[in-house]
Amino acid sequence: MFNHKKVTVKIDRPLGTFHPEHKDLYYPINYGYIEGLIAEDGEEQDAYVLGVNKPVETFSGVLIAIIHRIDDVEDKWVVVPDNMHFSISEIEEKVNFQEKYFQHTIDIFD
Repeated sequence: MFNHKKVTVKIDRPLGTFHPEHKDLYYPINYGYIEGLIAEDGEEQDAYVLGVNKPVETFSGVLIAIIHRIDDVEDKWVVVPDNMHFSISEIEEKVNFQEKYFQHTIDIFD
């Protein structure tokens, strides 16, 4: 259903910035949300953008994986440029700055 779905991410925490409330949480990747798509937590669906090595305001790409948080109500989507692939271990490495605080699994789409 979601396999390689094209989505646009509105970036509210660009690469190189810090979390607005947790000042020690640095974002080494772009992070944002899918406008108009409401997630389990009642907020717009959060997404990590991988494969873009500069801060951006928006990004259109493909959904390649979903991070399911076991001890939280929200999942995180992983969005990348067309024709770019990441393994589960590569995704884990890129999102560890934030996901290390949660038990989670990663479903990757082949």
